[in-house]
Amino acid sequence: MRTQKFSEEAIDHRNALLFAMGVKEEDTRKPYVGIINAWNELNPGHYHFKTVVEDIKESIRQAGGLPLEIPVTGICDGICSNTPGDRYTLPSRDLVSAEVESMVEGNQLDGMILLASCDKVVPGMVMAINRLNIPSVMFTGGYMQPGNYKGQMITLTHTKQGYASYRAGLISREDYKGIVRNACPTTGACPFMGTANTMCAMAEVLGLSLPGNASVAANSEEWKQLAKDSGRVIVELIEKDWRPKDNIPFEAYLNVIRYVMATGGSTNTVLHLPAVAKQAGFTIGYEEFDQISKEIPVLSTIYPSHDFYTMADFDRAGGVRAVLKELAKAGKLALTGNTVTGSLQDRINSGENRDADVIRPVTNPISPEGGIAVLKGNLAAKGAVVKFSAVKAKAHKFVGPAKVYNSEEEGWQALLRDEITAGDVVVIRYEGPKGSPGMPHLETFLAAVCGKNLDEDVALITDGRFSGANRGLGIGYVSPEAYEGGTLALIENGDIIEIDIPARKMDVKVSEEELAKRKANWQPVEKPSSGWLNLYKRLTSSSDEGATIF
Repeated sequence: MRTQKFSEEAIDHRNALLFAMGVKEEDTRKPYVGIINAWNELNPGHYHFKTVVEDIKESIRQAGGLPLEIPVTGICDGICSNTPGDRYTLPSRDLVSAEVESMVEGNQLDGMILLASCDKVVPGMVMAINRLNIPSVMFTGGYMQPGNYKGQMITLTHTKQGYASYRAGLISREDYKGIVRNACPTTGACPFMGTANTMCAMAEVLGLSLPGNASVAANSEEWKQLAKDSGRVIVELIEKDWRPKDNIPFEAYLNVIRYVMATGGSTNTVLHLPAVAKQAGFTIGYEEFDQISKEIPVLSTIYPSHDFYTMADFDRAGGVRAVLKELAKAGKLALTGNTVTGSLQDRINSGENRDADVIRPVTNPISPEGGIAVLKGNLAAKGAVVKFSAVKAKAHKFVGPAKVYNSEEEGWQALLRDEITAGDVVVIRYEGPKGSPGMPHLETFLAAVCGKNLDEDVALITDGRFSGANRGLGIGYVSPEAYEGGTLALIENGDIIEIDIPARKMDVKVSEEELAKRKANWQPVEKPSSGWLNLYKRLTSSSDEGATIF
């Protein structure tokens, strides 16, 4: 244990301060276990961690460790959505990883259990796990129950669709407010296959959380037992000196992509997995996603790729382990590496597919190719990303005139004013990592498109990103972004844009000579930033490299 490897003076100096907080002298000789807790009162995905943190501490004590709770940042993307605060959510991922590093390395802890559920917090913590390379367990918060309004399944994203429908006169104000009041009935991660549940699955597929943790109901007895078991397991890992980099090989990261393709997972994985893998010494880019997309069929779709299945249905059908088992049976999973509870094979053996309609076998897929595609062309030399499992077949090929906006707010207001109509290709630019800065998600615009029943008839292209809950023809993560002089910055109203998802192509029908003329007169749009956002803007990589400062 590294907490005991210092001089007698250093240990006694530390102990004197621990005694002030009630730590007993005999406990100072036990493994120091950090409980990295992203609980706060502004995040329903994390709010219920407060109910189990004492059980986790007691489990650590009974296993022979000294639990030490440490709070860290835990932003809820939904609460920040469609506000200036949304620019902070992606940068907070890197901030979380730095917070964990600072507290754990500063205090030279022996191991850590990390509590998070949400979009940026889970990958930020896994980045820290890889960077620190000490015994670690992720404990994720489980899923929120879906809402219900007038007999219809609803989730958080239905509030945005509902607002657009209300503004368009399609529903009453009373019904819109009814959707808002009933969309989020419990705490937990929003119950669609968005970024939060995809990232929790990433932790489980990598083997960093316990089996079943990524597809369990928040507040359930099973979830509470997983909390206790996680506390016991982290002490066992410290005793074994289990380290992530020694046990999680490159193929495990590719398994995450395979899982995401099979489930129509969040497009934000193209940002987070490369950033996570980089901290382990591996390189993953858009190319790996596109290649694996062609190899892995879609086996399970829940909202937004399915009209009414939610995480509750996915859980009932067998969850993450059932998907992995179906992939493994077909030889489409790499059975390498060790998890925090043993081999990946043992973990898969414990899985069971209990509903072949919700989770299909590889022999009867929903789609022969994975749910995410990478498009290239003169609009995106390094690539752009679309979740085509959430795009209706009619829109897989799309040609139309550009309508150009320099922010989501401009585009959203134009949509509400009925200035965007069927057949348009909306370009929203300067929303990338450097341009915004912070790369906010354009959930509001796409949800409004769906709310106005235009999801087959309007395309969106952006250097921003999306919510995992979005559906419709949204192509994002365009690289290079407009701020760095990508072709997106040169598009003008009326330019014809052609999208061909099956061919993985996206082009603007403007000559190279004309684009060169426009480039000669181009100046980037500068948006205000200061403090942490300005630092992120100056240090971040492009979206095809994870949009990370590390």
